[in-house]
Amino acid sequence: MKYILLLALGALVVVGILGVFLLAQPPHLEVKAAPAAIGDVTPMTVHIAGTHGFQSISVTLEQDGKSTTAVVDEEHRHRLGLFRHEAPQDVTFNVGRKLAPSLHDGKAQLTVTAKANDLLGKTESKTFDVTVVTAPPHVVADGAQHYIFQAGAELVTFTTSGYVTDSGVQVGTHRFRSFPLPSDPEHERFSLFALAWDQPVDTQPFVFATNPTGAMAKATFWYKIFPKQFRSRDLDISDEFMTKVESDIEPEGKGDAVTRFLHLNRDVREQNSRQLMDLSLQTEPRWLWHEPFFAILGAREAMFADKRSYMYHGKKIDEQVHLGFDIAGTQHMTIPAANDGRVIWADRLGIYGNCVVIDHGYGLQTIYGHMSEFLVKKGDLVKRLQPIGKTGQTGMAGGDHLHFSMQIDGVQVNPIEWWDPHWIKDRIWSKVPPPK
Repeated sequence: MKYILLLALGALVVVGILGVFLLAQPPHLEVKAAPAAIGDVTPMTVHIAGTHGFQSISVTLEQDGKSTTAVVDEEHRHRLGLFRHEAPQDVTFNVGRKLAPSLHDGKAQLTVTAKANDLLGKTESKTFDVTVVTAPPHVVADGAQHYIFQAGAELVTFTTSGYVTDSGVQVGTHRFRSFPLPSDPEHERFSLFALAWDQPVDTQPFVFATNPTGAMAKATFWYKIFPKQFRSRDLDISDEFMTKVESDIEPEGKGDAVTRFLHLNRDVREQNSRQLMDLSLQTEPRWLWHEPFFAILGAREAMFADKRSYMYHGKKIDEQVHLGFDIAGTQHMTIPAANDGRVIWADRLGIYGNCVVIDHGYGLQTIYGHMSEFLVKKGDLVKRLQPIGKTGQTGMAGGDHLHFSMQIDGVQVNPIEWWDPHWIKDRIWSKVPPPK
């Protein structure tokens, strides 16, 4: 009997040992958004999935044949539990020269290792190349005078040095990208930027440059901002108008007429603004035009940045700002392209109805809304004054007209400046000339 018990106990030990080996698995390690460069302190995130979680995460930094290893997360080391299951998790920690003081600017290798939370402590590692960047970026703006009108545009040139991966102009919450200056693409850059209609006149624009570690350099430049007064007006909304726009934009909408209208005027309008912002990314790094923008002819029934109070049966139900010009003429009037460019949108766009967006390069785009008919399609290269469509009353339009607007990196601006050849020559072409 004693012999049988010993055999049984031995069998249990063997089974236990085999179980440890069979159940022990290395954690699955996935590096999320691996940093291309690291500085003194650079955050990174890994995703770990393992049956029993993990004991620790360590990082090895190697450069010039020398390596430094440091444990960056060991809070799970004592949570040993062979039969305990852990959900996958994301872990964020810092890497950089603080872990390995001997690092210098240049190429290096970074290895992340996760150790399983079981008896065997199996590991999985991921190794990738990084660039060590410890010197901060530097930026110097031009010495020109910059006159900026509220809801207007300007252009600044600047030089950067150091390891720079992003640069441009920051105006309040709006950030405008930069491009290589055609006359000196290796050393100088420029940024076309705007002061939005609703930004305070004491907003201070500045040039910035960042490196992959997140370090930012800033530089101011000479500027003067001119405030502008915008109109306010009441807009009477009838039941017929509500029915018309609701059936055209969202025929399957829910709620009563006023609720549906407010949804279109607020939520869909905001959604369309985000769509236009996304379209601004589809720009070419060159001017596609060489003549001033054409001011489309017709009666201007609404001006840029008109503040509209929407009145329904004598009661104000909403307030929005109209960012464009409403231009009316004959019914189904042919619409010319305001300038040379590429069509990046020719489709329905919420409150704008049938809409065309033309890219003119370097983040500058024109927008044409409420069309009854398209005469171009996405991808077409168009010439100044080329017919692109016909006016209509699609979307949130009470009558046949064209909604015309312009945007710079998604910020809508007053088109009047771009209709003025003297302004274009002085403010734009004197710094970044058009193609010959």
